[in-house]
Amino acid sequence: MEAYTEFCVDIMVVHNRYLPIGVSKLIVHWIPDDTDAQDWVNGCPQEHTRYQLKPIHSVLNRILTAVPMAFDVVNDAISAKFPYFKKQPHVTAGYLFNLLWLIEYKPIFEELTLQLVLQKLLILDVNAPRDEIFVETEDDGEMDADSMFQIDDTNAATLANNEKTVDHPVGKTLDVCLLMLYKFLEDKCSINQQSSDQQRWMANRLFKSLMYIFDEVLLPSHNTHHVQFLIFYVTSIRSAYAEAFLNSLWQKVKNPNISPIIRHAAVGYMASYLARAKFLPLCTVIFYLKEMSNWAHTYIDDSDANSQSGSMKANLVFYSVCQAVFYLIAFRATDLTATSTDLLFLQSLQLSRLAMCHLNPLRYCLAPVATAFAGVTRTYQLAYCHTVLERNARRKLATVYGHEKSMPEETLETFFPFEPYLLKLSNKYIENIYMAYNGSDADDDCMNESAEGLPSRKRGDSEMVEEDEFIIADKRQKELSRSQELEKHFQFAS
Repeated sequence: MEAYTEFCVDIMVVHNRYLPIGVSKLIVHWIPDDTDAQDWVNGCPQEHTRYQLKPIHSVLNRILTAVPMAFDVVNDAISAKFPYFKKQPHVTAGYLFNLLWLIEYKPIFEELTLQLVLQKLLILDVNAPRDEIFVETEDDGEMDADSMFQIDDTNAATLANNEKTVDHPVGKTLDVCLLMLYKFLEDKCSINQQSSDQQRWMANRLFKSLMYIFDEVLLPSHNTHHVQFLIFYVTSIRSAYAEAFLNSLWQKVKNPNISPIIRHAAVGYMASYLARAKFLPLCTVIFYLKEMSNWAHTYIDDSDANSQSGSMKANLVFYSVCQAVFYLIAFRATDLTATSTDLLFLQSLQLSRLAMCHLNPLRYCLAPVATAFAGVTRTYQLAYCHTVLERNARRKLATVYGHEKSMPEETLETFFPFEPYLLKLSNKYIENIYMAYNGSDADDDCMNESAEGLPSRKRGDSEMVEEDEFIIADKRQKELSRSQELEKHFQFAS
């Protein structure tokens, strides 16, 4: 082995035309065989497997040190050799383990490698949609009759699922890979008073790289489900990271030179992050609520008051910001109405003017968001939106032509990226920093009024739906009474 190693290094250093094939032959050993599943448990190799991989990384390290131009060759090779997304979980996880090992001894690969990894995980993410994993979770609940009566005991369900992952084949691969990345970020970004200046610098550099990757890869990607929780987790490690993340999003929203679609996505990330991040202080939520409402009021002042019907395309960012304000107030109603000072703050937002302006933002909001917001504002006498909601509902009636329906396109194509985390294995990094939705009495009253005689959810419904998101809960009621065309506008909009 030593003789071959020396020969391999010498020939690639002296004759660099052999670099591509030499590096490729080394990296192909990073890919576990399909029959090696027992040697890789949740992405961690057995001792003998690690012993076999060590000389490969040693040779690669020597080559990268001796031949600077090998950087591009290695980068091309690791991209070309990345396993196909339908490969078995241990294959992709084993390859990811070696990529993270490469970063350990050659940090120069950090940003490009993480960007490649997130791009590949996005492919896994879109091929493991929430509805398929969600149905699987429901099926698990039906198999265990006792689980129906543990709706509020989320900790019991978590403990039961700690050591198992989902059955969805692609979802299982994604779950294991995210578990590895959370552990990697925890090791690299967790600093304390005893941390050296070098460790702090490396943690901050890694966070900056993740922010760049988020802007380039995650933010433009629509309707992803779990990969974005990497940025959710890393910002929970330090408050400065959370502030930088929110500030970056808000600067994009305010910048008219950025594409409206990107600004629209940034608003969705802001709203979902502010609602779901348990580690954020309430003062941060209040600050951005005020910022968004002030921006929206300025937009109303600058718009044409004579125009009684706004165009959704022309005012996309405005409607997105309004929906974010409505969503946050509905979601965090318990916190935002706890004291008289909080109520005075909500009154200062002039929510009635915002909801009833000539641009009519409630018309384009997701129906569950508008309904929940109307319930909260009516209860605390901040605004009365039900007349507007009823008028908007009449506008959304379908026109039937024979066997076809024509639906008015009046709902924002929106998703809130940090909705309930469905992967079981990696959830241990998210559950303690994640805020579940707890409906208030105002929400219940409003839902009862708007249900129009629909039956309430039964005890056998999914645990996730019962304990969490009002958007998904409302979706179930819509399935009983409204057309599937309307339903698709907010299906898993959460």
